[in-house]
Amino acid sequence: MAKQIIWSPLSETDLEHIFDYLLKNWTQQVAINFLDNIDNLISKIAKNPKLFPFVNKKRKIRKCVVTKHNSIFYRENKTLIEILRIFDTRQNPQKKKL
Repeated sequence: MAKQIIWSPLSETDLEHIFDYLLKNWTQQVAINFLDNIDNLISKIAKNPKLFPFVNKKRKIRKCVVTKHNSIFYRENKTLIEILRIFDTRQNPQKKKL
């Protein structure tokens, strides 16, 4: 059974910024395809949270690569999955606060 997905405020902001960037610099179809890809991966995470590897085992944070430029960072609890960030991998990793 799929677990409930909760988006952190930071992850919602990340998604908005990426979507706005795609609309401004690419096409509407590229932005829609990106959102479809995110939805597909979130469904996979909800059904099988252990599908993607740990990046911080102590804090139980996993990483799912969306595109070569974006990754989803999430954490699984007993009853739900928290999407922590959608991070642009071209940024300085020091800026990544989970």
